[in-house]
Amino acid sequence: MSTLKPLQIDIVSDVVCPWCYIGKRRIEDALALASDIPVEVHWRPFFLNSWIPREGISRDEYLTAKFGSVEAYKGIAGRVVTAAAEEGLVYRPDQVKRQPNTIDCHRLILWAEAKGKAAEMKQRLMELYFQGGGDLTDVNVLVQAAADVGLDADDVRRRLATDEDVARISAQAEEAANKGISGVPTYVFAGKYAVSGAQPADQLARAIRQVSAEVNAQAAE
Repeated sequence: MSTLKPLQIDIVSDVVCPWCYIGKRRIEDALALASDIPVEVHWRPFFLNSWIPREGISRDEYLTAKFGSVEAYKGIAGRVVTAAAEEGLVYRPDQVKRQPNTIDCHRLILWAEAKGKAAEMKQRLMELYFQGGGDLTDVNVLVQAAADVGLDADDVRRRLATDEDVARISAQAEEAANKGISGVPTYVFAGKYAVSGAQPADQLARAIRQVSAEVNAQAAE
């Protein structure tokens, strides 16, 4: 039985961020490499595109606004598709037809956390979006995703129709921005050490070990 104090890892990311999709796989691989270190992982919200309205916009409109044109994104997308494939992930940017506002996705992740299923919820939403172009502004898509990971579909549908936790999610995202987090994924270890970007699993594993050793050394003083 480990006597180490668990290391808190806050992962600030968004479900429509391709590097967050890749980064999720890499932190999971890192946790496997450092499986002897007890951790508490929390998924924290971030709005990659906070300007997008709640109902979302067309993907073409989004790419034009952000990259200048749909064509301009293709070269960028190719590199990300390759990076995802190297992690055993599928990203099909041509399948994505709608760019969502992700506050409802973050609400689902928060609600799933109460049942210990935040990581599964985030993974399901990312798979729907990156692999099949799932419309994450569609309440039926969100309800089915929640059901897929074991949440009560009727309960989720009812809660999505309200403003439950909208202010909470918005405040958490704003807090991250106020702390200087502008690029995601960002991994925050023990509430004070931040690593930005989808770093390789071995580097993340090394950070987990180093910060855990420091935290436990301080606890022993």
